Amino acid sequence: MKIGVNVPNFGPGTDPGVLRAWAQTVEGLGYDLLMVSDHVAITPDVAEQYPAPFYEPFTTLSWLAGVTQRVRLGTTVLVVPYRHPLLVARMAANLDALSGGRLVLGAGIGWAKQEFDALGVPFEQRGKLTTEYLRTIRAAWGERDDYRAGPIPLWLGGHSDAGLRRAIELGDAWHPLRMTTAGFRETLGRLEKLAGDRPLPGFAPRILLRLTAAPVTGPERLAGEGTLEQVLDDLAQLRALGAETVVLDPFDSDPAETLRPEVAWRDLAAVAASWRENL
Repeated sequence: MKIGVNVPNFGPGTDPGVLRAWAQTVEGLGYDLLMVSDHVAITPDVAEQYPAPFYEPFTTLSWLAGVTQRVRLGTTVLVVPYRHPLLVARMAANLDALSGGRLVLGAGIGWAKQEFDALGVPFEQRGKLTTEYLRTIRAAWGERDDYRAGPIPLWLGGHSDAGLRRAIELGDAWHPLRMTTAGFRETLGRLEKLAGDRPLPGFAPRILLRLTAAPVTGPERLAGEGTLEQVLDDLAQLRALGAETVVLDPFDSDPAETLRPEVAWRDLAAVAASWRENL
C-alpha cells in the first residue's frame, strides 16, 4: 500500500518557499504521493476554511514537478465543473507528460455554492456536469493524439449513491475523504452492491492525520486521529479493506496551522518511520 500526503496550498503561512519545503519534505520522507486542493474564486464560504493565498492546483503542481524527482503529484480534489473539460484534459495530459508520468487526477463535484455562483456554474447541476465532463475528459485522452495522456489515474470522490455510481463508471479508484474506519467499511459495502457485476474501482481514501498523546476514543473518531499506534492500526485496517493508496491530511481546521508546518512535518516523519518498521 502506498501512502501520500495532502499539502496545504492555501492559508497565511503558505508561499512558494513553504510549498517547496513541503514538497521536498514529503519526498525526502519517502512518501509516494503529494496532493493539493482546488479552489478558483476565494468566496466567503471558501475563505472561512481555506483563506487566501490559495495556489491553483495545476500551476502549483507543474512548479512542484520541477523541484521534485520521484514523488507522484495529484489533486484532492479537482472541482470538475469549474473548468471546461477539454481544458482539464489538456492541462492534465501536459502536466503528466512534463512530470514524467507522475500525475494522479482526483476529482469531485464541489461544495462551495458562492464559488459556483461567482464562476457562473449552476450549483444544482454540479453532479450532472461532473459526470458529463469526466466522460469528455476520458474521451479526449483516449481518442485525440493532441490530448494523449497516461494512463492518468482518475480518482473520484463522493459517498452518495450518485457519487459511488460515478466512481464505478468512470473512476480508477474511489477517493473518499475523512471518514471513520467503520464508515469506510460500510460505504465500501454499498459500493460493491451498486457495482453488481461491474468491476469495482480501486480504493484510495484520504484520512486526517492528527497525532495525540492520549488515545482518542468513541465511535466518531476519524481514521488517522489519535496516538501513533492508533494511526498505524488505521492504516493496517485500510490496507486490509483493499486500499491501494492512503492519503494523509495533516491540516486539521485552523488556517493558522499553515504558519507552523514543522508540526505536521514532525508527525509525518513519525508515521513514515513507524510504518516502514511495521511493513
